[in-house]
Amino acid sequence: MTSGDGSAAVNGRRIAALAFPALGVLAAEPLYLLFDTAIVGRLGAVSLAGLAIGGLVLNLVGSNLTFLSYGTTSRSARFFGAGDRAAAVGEGVQATWLAVGIGMVLCAVVQVVANPLLSVIAGGGEIAQAAAPWLRIAVLGAPAILISMAGNGWMRGVQDTVRPLRYVIAGFAVSAVLCPLLVYGWLGMPRLELAGSAVANLVGQWAAAVLFVRALLSEKVPLRPHPSVLRAQVVMGRDLLLRTMAFQACFVSAGAVAARFGAAAVAAHQVVLQLWSFLALVLDSLAIAAQSLVGAALGAGQLGHAKVVAWRVTLFSAAAAAVLAAVFAIGAHVLPVLFTDDHSVLDEIGVPWWFLVGQLPVAGIVFALDGVLLGAGDAKFMRNATLVSALVGFLPLVWLSLIFHWGLLGIWAGLSSFMVLRLVFVGWRAFSGRWLVAGTA
Repeated sequence: MTSGDGSAAVNGRRIAALAFPALGVLAAEPLYLLFDTAIVGRLGAVSLAGLAIGGLVLNLVGSNLTFLSYGTTSRSARFFGAGDRAAAVGEGVQATWLAVGIGMVLCAVVQVVANPLLSVIAGGGEIAQAAAPWLRIAVLGAPAILISMAGNGWMRGVQDTVRPLRYVIAGFAVSAVLCPLLVYGWLGMPRLELAGSAVANLVGQWAAAVLFVRALLSEKVPLRPHPSVLRAQVVMGRDLLLRTMAFQACFVSAGAVAARFGAAAVAAHQVVLQLWSFLALVLDSLAIAAQSLVGAALGAGQLGHAKVVAWRVTLFSAAAAAVLAAVFAIGAHVLPVLFTDDHSVLDEIGVPWWFLVGQLPVAGIVFALDGVLLGAGDAKFMRNATLVSALVGFLPLVWLSLIFHWGLLGIWAGLSSFMVLRLVFVGWRAFSGRWLVAGTA
């Protein structure tokens, strides 16, 4: 699948123009979480483990609803490609209504179940006690997180990745300034320790959400809910939700098993998992460009252009992943001390670190093809592929690690198996061409 030199150059420039701002949006949150980890890490292993478990639950809340972003992008991009910007933005309006409603329900539910849920995940004890106050505060930002997801979704669909970058940076800048002040009590602020990081998160998330709502209002499109559009979004969201739940079952299981091996093990797991998440989202910036461009091309009926975008993005992502793997291999003895000075944590971190390095080249291809298939609206296939990969590759090794005391070695071997299986599935689907379906539906 090739094209002439002119179209390839245009494709490369357009991919870069969408990917670089999207990279900033995607990198902002994990960069802040890494910063937050470094700040809280100075409080000791228990506080860092509490952040790990509390953050795992909050991430479970947000990540299970990524259809508000990715599903909205796919639907919005097809309307944009067909020349109907109002309908494209209208997808964002309906997604925002869903975000507000779901977010309010989540706030109430998590307040009720926080203590027993954390006790189950962390096995009770001081880690669960440390995580509970953090989670109760941080979850109040759930509606804001979901509003920002919906905003990112429709803006990516209309191929505007610059404004979301500005909004997200503004929100996380507020968080980053407040975090050390509230954790350590600097400049006359109260010393809240771990709870301070949750307050900082909360303020920054609502600041970003306000900016996304203002952008939606400026489009001058009807704001009333449309049940038919809401139903269509929920149908697509159902498949993406099941896919995301498979991810979360894996990561929650991994966190729960790591917690059984002690605070140092779960803290080391948290540091490397946050790095893994950060690098995954860095690579996902190219996938977002693919999603927007593929969706628009299919909406306009340009199947050949969609194929060119798919393979070009995959090549770019594979090359970027190889470079990242080399950087983290070279820095294996230097970079971990940026996140913690606890010697017990540093002693545990080597095993997951090298698994991370080995997974990156595979991840570069997988995430790019994820973006292609999401742009095509191929949510049902992605749901099935992820569920099978989780049930066959990840979860058995994670729980066998607990039974046979394999520790972080078994947990991260499971993650590697999961990635390899996903590569097989999405690679086959991309080559089959079954995702090439034109139109706005």
